[in-house]
Amino acid sequence: MARSRRRRLLSEATTRAALASVATALLLLALKGYAAWQTSSVALLGSLADSGLDLLASLVTLYGVRLAATPADHDHRFGHGKAEALAALFQVALISASALAIGWRGVSALADPQPVEAAGIGIAVSAAAIAATMLLVAYQRRVIAATGSVAVKADSVHYQGDILLNLAVIAALLLDRYAGVLGADAVFGLAIAAWLGWGAFKASAQAIDELMDKEWPETERQDYLAVAAGAHPELRGIHDFRTRRAGNRSFAQFHMVVAREMSVAEAHDVVEAVESELHTRFPRVEVLIHLDPEGHVDTDDPLVEEDVTPHWFRKRI
Repeated sequence: MARSRRRRLLSEATTRAALASVATALLLLALKGYAAWQTSSVALLGSLADSGLDLLASLVTLYGVRLAATPADHDHRFGHGKAEALAALFQVALISASALAIGWRGVSALADPQPVEAAGIGIAVSAAAIAATMLLVAYQRRVIAATGSVAVKADSVHYQGDILLNLAVIAALLLDRYAGVLGADAVFGLAIAAWLGWGAFKASAQAIDELMDKEWPETERQDYLAVAAGAHPELRGIHDFRTRRAGNRSFAQFHMVVAREMSVAEAHDVVEAVESELHTRFPRVEVLIHLDPEGHVDTDDPLVEEDVTPHWFRKRI
């Protein structure tokens, strides 16, 4: 019951973060649309395009986290957590398209640079956008720390990039309009496109890892194994340890060795004690334990049978 309540609270947190993202994108889209119309700035146009895609991406994130929060059903026994990774990949595609479009516009503007008009409006709007985005990113970071949501993390990449993007817009407008550096606007537009492309590449990595069921980082694996190995004195070893993530949930499974002479009831008590300790220390991880009698060999695959218990545990036994 406690785990179910915690999962519900995590889902509610990711949903609120996605809604905040949508609201911020709508505000920025309106502000930048007016400023781009007044200034005809390439850099500001790129920022407007990015905000438009941010809105679409935020809507996809909202759908993704809502779907990921749907309880497991007959066809999806492990839940719907990977919907977040799919939403993140869709966002990556949008960011990449935005980067290409802005880059093309910047190259065209370099061929025939024109001075930016009404630069003051663009600077004021970009400053307001920075303030709004910083508030959103701060909130997203708290949600990511609490939930580990890959969709919210990918969405946050957009907005972290937006802070630098808006700073670049301000610099471009200042140089172009007030320092007389004709073409600065187009150059900064190209830099923004490159930044977005790099952000898309980084955001895609985690989503792909999740969809491919990549193992946890080694430090997390060792922390988990240390708790498991010390959870009960009758535990004799752990092997075939496998991990993966799906949205804000993680999964771990392993074979646990106990004394061969133990009864089924006694061995079951040991398993339940280990599970209880793991759930207490790692509440976002669903664990599956297979029980083996000491000396039993399941397979001749050395990767599967490898003893993964910590060094201090092996010395103990």
